[in-house]
Amino acid sequence: MSFLQKEPLRKHLRRAVIAAAALGIAAAATLVALKSLDRAFPPPLPEKIAVSQEVVDRDGALLRAYAAADGYWRLGVGLDQVDPQFLKMLVAYEDKRFWDHSGVDAYALLRAAGQFAGHGRIVSGGSTLSMQLARLIEPRDSRSVASKIRQIFRAWQIERRLTKQEILQRYLMLAPYGGNVEGVRAAALTWFGKEPARLTVSEAALLVALPQLPERRRPDRFRDNSRKARDRVLARMVDAGVLGEREAARAAIDDVPTERTTLPALAAHLSDDALRAAPSETHHRLTLRRSVQQGLETVARDAARKLGDRVSVAIVLADAMTGDILGSVGSADYFDPRRYGWIDMTRASRSPGSTLKPFIYGLAFEQGLVAQETLIEDRPTNFAGYRPRNFDMDYQGDVSVRQALQMSLNVPAIRLLDAVGPARLTARFRQADIVPRLPPGERPGLAIGLGGVGLSLRDLVQLYTGLSNGGRAKRLRDGAGPDPAPLANGTILDPAATWQVTDILSGVRPPEGAPARGIAYKTGTSYGYRDAWSVGYDGRYVLGVWVGRADSGSVPGLAGYVSAAPILFEAFARSGLPVVPQQRPPAGSFRPAPKDLPVTLARFTPPGDQLAATLSAVTEPAPQIVFPPEGAHVDLAAMTETAMPLVLKLQGGRAPFRWLANGKPLAEPVRRRTANWQPDGTGYSTLTVIDAAGRAASVNVFVE
Repeated sequence: MSFLQKEPLRKHLRRAVIAAAALGIAAAATLVALKSLDRAFPPPLPEKIAVSQEVVDRDGALLRAYAAADGYWRLGVGLDQVDPQFLKMLVAYEDKRFWDHSGVDAYALLRAAGQFAGHGRIVSGGSTLSMQLARLIEPRDSRSVASKIRQIFRAWQIERRLTKQEILQRYLMLAPYGGNVEGVRAAALTWFGKEPARLTVSEAALLVALPQLPERRRPDRFRDNSRKARDRVLARMVDAGVLGEREAARAAIDDVPTERTTLPALAAHLSDDALRAAPSETHHRLTLRRSVQQGLETVARDAARKLGDRVSVAIVLADAMTGDILGSVGSADYFDPRRYGWIDMTRASRSPGSTLKPFIYGLAFEQGLVAQETLIEDRPTNFAGYRPRNFDMDYQGDVSVRQALQMSLNVPAIRLLDAVGPARLTARFRQADIVPRLPPGERPGLAIGLGGVGLSLRDLVQLYTGLSNGGRAKRLRDGAGPDPAPLANGTILDPAATWQVTDILSGVRPPEGAPARGIAYKTGTSYGYRDAWSVGYDGRYVLGVWVGRADSGSVPGLAGYVSAAPILFEAFARSGLPVVPQQRPPAGSFRPAPKDLPVTLARFTPPGDQLAATLSAVTEPAPQIVFPPEGAHVDLAAMTETAMPLVLKLQGGRAPFRWLANGKPLAEPVRRRTANWQPDGTGYSTLTVIDAAGRAASVNVFVE
């Protein structure tokens, strides 16, 4: 090749190099300019999208949602909470090269430009999901070339800041689905009443179609439009190979919804409490179980309708082993002004009626004052000016302690309360962190045994967790606020006395028409027919029911057994929880027959109310057990090896002495101040001695 031939080639090469350099410089300058513009005008991408506050149960199931501050239903959602088939259909329909492009799909834009040139208007926008997200976070006024260019720039900015997964997630939270519904999760709940994790093919196709024209395709207003849009999505999915023809045909047969479904609004009162406790949080988890809550709310609503327009119902169900509240219904209908539905009646202080009687009897058992078959008088009695009367104004004469508690007789209960002391009863309540409300300046008196004190339904359920849990109450927790500290003690009765009470209450006849469920329960009615109560428990769960008017108005005929007890049994059944057998009796606990009772337990005689001749002859101090001491631990294994019983010793008292272990007589009365006891099992035991004057002393020991 000659020099003259080489010279033009060199010129072309120089020109190409210069052109390439110029293009590189221009590209670099453009990139620098874009980055400068990006820094100067960043996209409005908040770290957190304003979403609806939601309250969920212990397993994460939605209980209640609140509209966001702008009035839209917009629920947080993660990609793992959405049906994978829906995600495939969405990408295939809206942006099939979503995972490959950097915000703009050049092929789609060229297609859109060709359609614009051919029709003189925008037929398809060629928008990627990134561009659609840009439009959602920065709405445009019109469909124009300028707005499209702005979307392209914003999409590029978004892709620089977010991952593909984050872009898709934000789109799924902001996409419009008609009305004030935004985001796929709110849409699935609104149109199908379900979470988006498991959508049918038909449902997924409809949710893919709605965001393009959310108002024109709303199923509740434009049913035909929504069906046609869904079917177009199904056809496109067949062409894209996402669905088979038969699968799409089956999905096209399904109908579209014709009305909106109300988002869950369960546990209204506790949900409000959770929001007040942490107003800045968007996610609140309660201890409730959704299935239990749904069942209890249905029972309360149906029962209130039968009882009258102004009558309300409150229910609390708790796990006695943990204290977790699994269901809480504050009123029959939160939105019913006639029932004052917004008032949480689980926390309202009311008269508990006879529901405290089991604890009075428990203290009497614990102190060895009575056995189940001990006879006690039910006759008109004057207790220093206080004259209790039975609910039916009738008296039964001599009845057993078991009958007195099962029939909820008032006079026997007050006889026992007078013997054990109201102060001792309220002291046990305080150990369970329950402080009954009394009028200012008033001390606990005998009237508390018949409801002369203020307690809430939650208070009662917390007390009854002790009866279900072997004598140790648990502090209730609901998750609406900070978890309370565990009870320091919680002992409300000893295990033997708890079993005696439970054995009696388990024998109470169920209300008419209610099937036996193996629960122990007690009812109560406050003065003036203002409150009806029923609290029941099995070996694990405690359920309490209150019925009445929130304004404290009287309800003629209202009573615990006829009004609240049927709701109790129905609520237990509708809760779906299994029946847990009652706890086994502690070692040595049993129900002696009347013929096996010692003389001192055959009939209840209040301490200090013995025959005058006997009293005048008593000069010895009251008996006191000096060995074993209170709270002692007894080694059963060592006693078994040596075959030596435990020697019991007492001081004071008047012979002869009757010794009892867990209410069971050890032997005939003896005049010695010592006795022998061979435990028949491990666990807590109560040892009691009763002297000839009817005075008793007890100690609690633990056999290990």
